[in-house]
Amino acid sequence: MQTQDMPKIRIRSDIAAMEGYGYPSGTLELLSERMGRPASEIIKLDTNENPFGPSPRALEALGKMESTAHIYPDVRVPYLRAGLAEYMGVDPEHILVGQGCDEIIKVTEQLFLEPGDIILNCPPTFTMYSLVAGWLGAKTVNIPRRADFSLDVEAIEKAAYETGAKLLFICSPNNPDGSLTPPDVLERLLKLPLVAVLDEAYFEFAGVENNALRVPDTPNLIVIRTFSKWAGLAGLRIGYGIYPLEIIEHLWKIKLPFNVSAAADVAARATLTDMPTMQANIEKIIAERERFMAELKTIPYIHVYPSAANFVFCKIATVPIPDLQTRLENEGILIRYYEGKVPGHVRISIGRPDQNDKLLDVLRQIGKEFHA
Repeated sequence: MQTQDMPKIRIRSDIAAMEGYGYPSGTLELLSERMGRPASEIIKLDTNENPFGPSPRALEALGKMESTAHIYPDVRVPYLRAGLAEYMGVDPEHILVGQGCDEIIKVTEQLFLEPGDIILNCPPTFTMYSLVAGWLGAKTVNIPRRADFSLDVEAIEKAAYETGAKLLFICSPNNPDGSLTPPDVLERLLKLPLVAVLDEAYFEFAGVENNALRVPDTPNLIVIRTFSKWAGLAGLRIGYGIYPLEIIEHLWKIKLPFNVSAAADVAARATLTDMPTMQANIEKIIAERERFMAELKTIPYIHVYPSAANFVFCKIATVPIPDLQTRLENEGILIRYYEGKVPGHVRISIGRPDQNDKLLDVLRQIGKEFHA
């Protein structure tokens, strides 16, 4: 009897050639297993989580879900959008909620991009903008940032007119360096014949004007924010976008119907009722950021860049990055390394004072070992 050939598996060739997202370290449970130490001894400063955790009200709300967890969430999460509208000062009709900023970025690009379309990207910056474009068969034109990580506005303007790009992604504060896009630069970019997507995932730490208020009257501006950083809800995956009405009406057609879990919904709503507590935590993180940066500047082999986020970006001189990584992980400390994108640089999330002090002690000791 003749055997039939097995069917050929034919995935998209462009996706087969992609590198994909560089996944960070993992949960504390997995890290504990890998590093051979209790989770309580791991200092995780690599993914910009809030070291003070969620609002107590959010945790309480999650604990009361036993009678509703079997029910599908509402497709439009109207109570959460109403709370966000009050928080930001915009009408709820302008707000779309998703599974973290990642889904908001993905659905936004899906709305605009067809195969062969172009986005403008300003690296080093958040990976998802260009990654999602690749998934959709679109192209990314990169306009690298200057040495101080500011935007090369003239080059962006030139590329906008020459390429016919549909979208421009601006992360402010920028990930990984923490720099801000000045208001006058944003004004220039909004005059371009494209839609500017302003990713403000770290807005609450920056002390800047509320650009969400501009969206209703600016037809080519989208603002993205998240509960992952300031609200301590990274594990529940909840982000949102603020859109002009003529854009958001079409987004409702393509977003997944039950994309926001009931748990994320109730936790986010409860968080918005506990703003004094959360604002106090934000202020602690900002104060600790300034203290931590000042201490880092006393370590000779580390150059610290200005930051308006809940992390700092550093250039490491005279200490090889692999040796730095090994020494820190031997002490149970995780930070983010950028060898493939920004060689010789690391990003450090702002932890609690005791965590930061432990890291500073180890960094000083490493300096002594390499410069004895």
